[in-house]
Amino acid sequence: MNRNVIAALTALLAAATAAAQSQRAPSGGSPQVRTANGLLAGTTESTDVRVFRGVPFAAPPVRELRWAPPQPARGWKGIRAADRFAAQCIQARLFGDMVFRNDAVSEDCLYLNVWAPAATAHERLPVLVYFYGGGFQAGDGSEPRYDGASMARQGMVVVTTSYRLGIFGFFSHPELTSESPHHASGNYALMDQAAALRWVRANVAAFGGDPSRVTIAGESAGSFSVSALMASPLSRDLLAGAIGESGAFFSKTISTPPLADSERRGVEFATGVGARSVGALRSMSAMEVLAAASRPGTPQFGPNVDGWFFPDKPAALYAAGRQAHVPLLAGWNTEEMGARAILRDDPTPESMSKLLTTTFGDQAADAAQVYPSRTNDEALRSATGLAGDQFIAYSTWKWLEEHARTSGKPVYRYLFSRPRPPVTPLGEAILGKSRPATGASHSAEIEYVMGNLKGNRYFAWTDEDYRVSGTAQRYFANFVKTGNPNGNGLPVWPIGSHDATGQAMRMRIDVESRAEPEERARYLFLDRFYAGQRPQD
Repeated sequence: MNRNVIAALTALLAAATAAAQSQRAPSGGSPQVRTANGLLAGTTESTDVRVFRGVPFAAPPVRELRWAPPQPARGWKGIRAADRFAAQCIQARLFGDMVFRNDAVSEDCLYLNVWAPAATAHERLPVLVYFYGGGFQAGDGSEPRYDGASMARQGMVVVTTSYRLGIFGFFSHPELTSESPHHASGNYALMDQAAALRWVRANVAAFGGDPSRVTIAGESAGSFSVSALMASPLSRDLLAGAIGESGAFFSKTISTPPLADSERRGVEFATGVGARSVGALRSMSAMEVLAAASRPGTPQFGPNVDGWFFPDKPAALYAAGRQAHVPLLAGWNTEEMGARAILRDDPTPESMSKLLTTTFGDQAADAAQVYPSRTNDEALRSATGLAGDQFIAYSTWKWLEEHARTSGKPVYRYLFSRPRPPVTPLGEAILGKSRPATGASHSAEIEYVMGNLKGNRYFAWTDEDYRVSGTAQRYFANFVKTGNPNGNGLPVWPIGSHDATGQAMRMRIDVESRAEPEERARYLFLDRFYAGQRPQD
């Protein structure tokens, strides 16, 4: 990208951000809350929910604070208007289904949003903090699917928060490690999340929330984040419960390498852009950094074992019981990944046999017992299952297993199986044509469990979809309130620990939700196979 173009874009984005985040005089009658940093004026939604958008929880991570742990937000005098979503963190447009309700991107993005029942200023309600997904590369707390109003009407305070993404959230370099009092670099995105939780602990009582009853939740990268925050000494004592939707740091696709490995990639990146120091990298505009990080072949950055946020690999922390000992509700969807992700053509018994041999080698015969393919239909089901297991399901299963084994707290397992309905004309224009869904795809459950079907106009929701949403949302709301998803009028959701036969039960969430045994043999096979390859990350 031409440097002049980058400079022009940077100037435009900065102006838009300044306009979006400037302090404005609140309108008359706005609900007000006093936080540790100053007085906020929000808005009221449908008279029964107070909303405070764009609330700073940390200082802007710009200039010398680029690639530094989040610092406390500055206070302000007078009344700060909290009626607009702040800018989303710097990111490329990667996912067509992401809808943002702000009009700018910026490095100055460490803000959160609060939804609270209107008449609860002096109550002590449970709190839900939700972290968005997007592969740690994209996403924002303003997305309608995460809107907190519907959950707030279930009797809780809801918070969504931003965190740094991509190279801004995970860049490591020896100079950054040297300047850190903890001799660590990277993991800034996860530290942002922990800082948001500290802000919630200090301020949520002013919104009617109970700081001792905070449940964290998230989907995909947000679910990975939940597993990380449970394991980190920076955040594990701030939690009362956890919900994970599809993903955890027991994955074969998102690992946590040693800090030294991340530092080497940082040096490689700096050399590639002609920067001789971290100071030179910090002098680049955010758009220049993003453009450089987006080039093919450029080193990529993710979480690492830095000795500070992660004192050890997450799997080792869970194995030793060093995570937050809180109730955990977690699961995944029936079609996290399609069969075409691992097979070019429609699966057949022959193509599946070749795939299992290629993937599992001398254990292919054992794999065929848990991924059978005697017919084309069976091959399709097994290929879809294997693709989803490799992508996200196995890591979530392993998380549940280890937490159940070492925490002494209940775990609740789910499988979300409701396929999305056909797309609307708007959905087809944005998402393109697609095959009729045969299972619940990755991220499909978010609007259901958060009660936000109406906010997604891409799909032609039916009465049955709203029925599924009502059930799923009540389960999740009950868990936030009590640490147990069960409640009056709902099918009984058993604790997901193993019974005398070694079997674990889960809740299948669909039009007719029901408890059922999980496919335990499948995941035990994968567990043995992965253990034989290398230690878990």
